[in-house]
Amino acid sequence: MGQYRRSLEIIADILSVVKGGARKTRIMYQANLSYRLLSRYLDFTLESGLVSISSESEYYYALTKKGMEFLEQYRKYSQRIREVEEQLKDVRKERALLERMCVLEPTNSGIRNVLGRRNRDE
Repeated sequence: MGQYRRSLEIIADILSVVKGGARKTRIMYQANLSYRLLSRYLDFTLESGLVSISSESEYYYALTKKGMEFLEQYRKYSQRIREVEEQLKDVRKERALLERMCVLEPTNSGIRNVLGRRNRDE
């Protein structure tokens, strides 16, 4: 099953579509949104000043300077998140390796590993 997108991802997807100018239908399909969600997020991006209604038509949306800045910052943020997630995955692997290296040792109250956890076989 797919993972739900967060609000920032949805906004970035909308802005990416609007970057070259777009109508609602194009935004809805390319950003993969229902009409209800599209309307809600378009209203939000308009109110936030990320998107404007084009002077050509009231149904045509254009990216503002603030929207361009948001997309650039979001790109940097996304890259940083990917890097941190990779590092975290590596740290978890290292921890698992260290935990596997721990030896079980007997105690008065049963068998515990050196990390203080009870053996699951008890």
